[in-house]
Amino acid sequence: MAMVSTYCPQFSGLRRSCLKLDISQSQSFVQHINSQLRLSSSRKPCRAVVAMAGSGKFFVGGNWKCNGTKDSITKLVSDLNSTTLESDVDVVVAPPFVYLDQVKASLTDRIEVSAQNSWIGKGGAFTGEISVEQLKDIGCKWVILGHSERRHIIGEDDQFIGKKAAHALKEGLGVIACIGELLEEREAGKTFDVCFQQLKAFSDVVPSWDNIVIAYEPVWAIGTGKVATPQQAQEVHEAVRDWLKKNVSEEVASKTRIIYGGSVNGGNCADLAKEEDIDGFLVGGASLKGPEFATIINSVTFKKVAA
Repeated sequence: MAMVSTYCPQFSGLRRSCLKLDISQSQSFVQHINSQLRLSSSRKPCRAVVAMAGSGKFFVGGNWKCNGTKDSITKLVSDLNSTTLESDVDVVVAPPFVYLDQVKASLTDRIEVSAQNSWIGKGGAFTGEISVEQLKDIGCKWVILGHSERRHIIGEDDQFIGKKAAHALKEGLGVIACIGELLEEREAGKTFDVCFQQLKAFSDVVPSWDNIVIAYEPVWAIGTGKVATPQQAQEVHEAVRDWLKKNVSEEVASKTRIIYGGSVNGGNCADLAKEEDIDGFLVGGASLKGPEFATIINSVTFKKVAA
């Protein structure tokens, strides 16, 4: 698997050989993380005008995870229906399975509906699973696969997730393909190795990249309130796009949207959106608040703001 470990010298700072740190055990957790995420001084300067490095439309997804009741979701849908959203952004929400039909029936057509998981093949004697065919039957257009909570809590591995993605794409669902490293992997300088291995598991089996959105979600930032700085996120996004260019094609690298997830909120989305390789967001807790989620969606306007 030499492809996975290909080193990109312009992306220094996230491999063991590039880490030059002196961290004592007495430092605080936050100081520890910040020092581990220090960017290389060789980083290329920002452009004068911010634009998307990719050619795809800005994309924002809301992952509601295992949250909500009929009443709270009714209120959330009502809030979303009454918001004014920028036109040049694709918006998707992923309710819990039991509320998919409710949301699909009541949510504005401006926002598409995604599932949070799907089975590896056709339905049958698979207790507790949901098939792609069932999701399509109720109007789902997307499915989130490879989320860290599925990887590290449920125990799904790269190959299993890749096969799920291949089946979903073959049957006509778009896939939000999640990748990202654990804290200890980041600290060991393995961020790129982990992300590239996860990408390769998708690349080895998917029939096409036409309906794939990549979501980079550093596991240490999911639900913790700790968000990667715009520059830290941009460095990984740029590396992911470079991997696609070298291992898939320049066309796929250009058109595939690479979105960021990890404690994104209304306060930090604008600065993150300004980075040229950040093509949108996958939002967790903040997507449960209609007005704040709208703010994140509308951060697409900062793609056109001078740096």
